[in-house]
Amino acid sequence: MFECPSKPMQHGLNPKPSSHRTPRLITGIEPEERLLALAVEVLERADREHPADRVLREVLHREATLSQAGAARVSRWVFQYYRWKGWLKNERGLLRKIQKAEELAQRFNKNPFSLRAEVLRAKAVPGWVHEAMEVPDAWLRSLQREPHLYIRARPGQGRALMESLGHLRKTYLPDAYIYEGKKDLFRTPEFAEGRFEIQDIASQIVGHLCAPQPGENWWDACAGEGGKTLHLADLMQNRGQVWATDVAEWRLERLRRRAARAKLFNCQTAVWDGGPKRPMPVCFDGVLVDAPCTGLGTWQRNPHARWTVQPKDVEELSGLQRRLLENVASAVKPGGRLFYAVCTLTRAETVEVVQAFEAAHPEFEPLPLRWPLPGLPDWQTPTLLLWPQDTGGNGMFIAAWRRRKEAPPTRTAPVMAQLDRNKSSEAGEAESSQTLLGPADRMSTELPAK
Repeated sequence: MFECPSKPMQHGLNPKPSSHRTPRLITGIEPEERLLALAVEVLERADREHPADRVLREVLHREATLSQAGAARVSRWVFQYYRWKGWLKNERGLLRKIQKAEELAQRFNKNPFSLRAEVLRAKAVPGWVHEAMEVPDAWLRSLQREPHLYIRARPGQGRALMESLGHLRKTYLPDAYIYEGKKDLFRTPEFAEGRFEIQDIASQIVGHLCAPQPGENWWDACAGEGGKTLHLADLMQNRGQVWATDVAEWRLERLRRRAARAKLFNCQTAVWDGGPKRPMPVCFDGVLVDAPCTGLGTWQRNPHARWTVQPKDVEELSGLQRRLLENVASAVKPGGRLFYAVCTLTRAETVEVVQAFEAAHPEFEPLPLRWPLPGLPDWQTPTLLLWPQDTGGNGMFIAAWRRRKEAPPTRTAPVMAQLDRNKSSEAGEAESSQTLLGPADRMSTELPAK
């Protein structure tokens, strides 16, 4: 089944939660037994077809009287369980496993290097991952940390949001902030007014690298619910046009609601099944293929996926990614740009997809991308492999091409090599140029994805 979300691969049906959100009490006195029972329910119901974050949202939506503090506690237990699942095999019963996971998380937060690298390599991810990609110890260690919660301030809103929302910390990227407060941001007046979007910093990097200009014509081919679509529209200053397509109409409906809340009027939507026939006949200044993927770059934020993604998914999705690039290539006008982005790190979904596309399409030339993180401002490369321990958010692979204005010369098949600078480390582990960034600060709280 073909899906074209902006997030990693999804399973099951859209839960379609109500758009009405009743504010929760900030604090509560729910008995621990009730909260543990809810966490156990989520863990018992979650599986490959029912992702834990979705089940968690359903349970918390049902328990409308639960306080904000109680909901956060249930969420933390669920995520901790999957983050430390590799250490829980000898524990009996879900209640004991939840308790053990919390103990491990507390010990790790006090000293991340209390876990030896060889233990991380054995327990943090399934064994097949070591064959599918390079596995730096620093990446494994980053998976055990709790993730940041990022927002993207709408143009001109950053300073006002720092005052009204509070608990915002600036980052290295324009308009990207880390939220360190306790509010449910989806229930704030600022969110209802369209003054910010909740978007991981790695996804924001993609928009900045695309660098669409006001008045241009762009296509976000796998738009999902529109996080990157809205960013492109903002960068274009609400001028020009952004076409957003997806295989699922319900995702596009959510995108339209988000665009209306943000008062962005340069977005058009259409259902597209990913095939060679496009829903619009025009050619574009820029096309973004934010393709469905296995999402290994999101495993810090989505630890349940570590234990549900399978090697066959890598093979299936890499084939889909190649087909998507093949089917959008003709939509790029001469001189236009094509961007490929996936929040995964496997070789089959990154460099091998690039190799296949370049071998089949000599009319596209690699487009150098400026290094987006602090430390190497003058370094440019046609492919970027951004590790979570360096972005402070998700991992992301990005490649870019420009369509030649003239027929290309005869050329040999390209050879893509990952630069050593795309390897990363922490103190005490293999060094790379990305250690110039220093260790990323981490949040101590985690909210479920919405």
